[in-house]
Amino acid sequence: MAAVLLCSTPVHAHVTPLLAVTRALVSRGHDVRFLTGARFAAAVEDAGAEHLPLPAEADFDDRDLAAAFPGRAGRTGLDAIRHDMLEIFVGPGAAQHRAVLDALAERPTDVVLVEPLFLGAMALVAVPAEHRPPVLALGIFPLGLKSDRTAPFGLGVLPARGPLGVLRNRALHRFVEGVAFAAPQRAAQDMVRAAGREPSSTFFLGWPADADAVVQLTVPELEYPRPDVATPVRFVGPPRPAPGGGDLPEWWGDLGTRRPVVHVTQGTVANEDPTQLLVPTLRALADEDVLVVAATGGRPVASLGALPANARAAEYLPYDALLPRTSVLVTNGGYGGVHHALRHGVPVVVAGKTEDKAEVAARVAWTGAGVRLRTSTPRPGQVRRAVRRLLADPSYARASARLGERIAASPGEDGVVDVVEEVVAAREASRAVR
Repeated sequence: MAAVLLCSTPVHAHVTPLLAVTRALVSRGHDVRFLTGARFAAAVEDAGAEHLPLPAEADFDDRDLAAAFPGRAGRTGLDAIRHDMLEIFVGPGAAQHRAVLDALAERPTDVVLVEPLFLGAMALVAVPAEHRPPVLALGIFPLGLKSDRTAPFGLGVLPARGPLGVLRNRALHRFVEGVAFAAPQRAAQDMVRAAGREPSSTFFLGWPADADAVVQLTVPELEYPRPDVATPVRFVGPPRPAPGGGDLPEWWGDLGTRRPVVHVTQGTVANEDPTQLLVPTLRALADEDVLVVAATGGRPVASLGALPANARAAEYLPYDALLPRTSVLVTNGGYGGVHHALRHGVPVVVAGKTEDKAEVAARVAWTGAGVRLRTSTPRPGQVRRAVRRLLADPSYARASARLGERIAASPGEDGVVDVVEEVVAAREASRAVR
């Protein structure tokens, strides 16, 4: 039995995949503690782990970021992203690191699993490997390891081939690290110094390069090649979706008609404003020969206004039952939701530019499994053209089905447990030799 510590920022989309990993670890007999926000305590305990609360200065409610971080108001574009990096992710890093040290002091720990935006881990990996437990970075969104073959994470820029592509990427990395995000980079390095460690030169968003390994929750076919990266990367696939529960909506039988089903969602977090994607999609397809199925992610269905005759809506829908009946998914680009669609061979329209969504959209376009709209607020005409394109051209569904086969064959969260057990066994074998 291994003693495992998981660490996550208190953000729903970050905690959820780690809960799947938690359940898999517990089912294999491992002792698991999970350091994250107070509002996730019940979910952690339901998964079979001990919840360790983040200190107050590192905890917040991601359902109301405006209240937790009032300085976000009125910011847009690069200024907004820079603010979020500084205040939401780098700022809590010192308190996160202290909480990790307290957990390690409280009980011997064999391995630490960390999601990439838990930036307190930067101070932990600055400690020589022989003086700390192995640290594994869990890739819960697209891989961000720096490479001459890829543009910086967050830009949504596709790889470019040849020497000119390398030159372009190097120039973009210099701009992002030295200009656009110079302030968060300095703050992150200062956080590591304040912990008594010398920071590496690694860009703060790419700190998993300094971890012992990266365990990426996708398949290699959905990620850009990086032959120049030295950090071990293990692709295990996404967590398997939990079985759906609850009552089906009374209109569920309408899915059996001949019309293609187009599902639209803004996920369960970035859904405060349905006019960003849900409403434009309903308007875009109101006169098309399709059945539009909208999920509001917990928001009242009434927030969508009057539904067109060919539309149905619910707060939540069971993906395991819906996606096999779906011809196209329209989404703002959540990593988990896109993987669910690909698992079922559903081509995807992605309209998202915030958080990691530009990178998700770029990978969907790169694989040929869908199209990206390069905006978080598309016009109805953009959505209509994209959906028509995916319905008319079967190559998108074929590309999605190929990825779905690879996803179905991947171990998902069980693969994370395999890596944990391998790392712990290797550490024990090394100690035995010494």
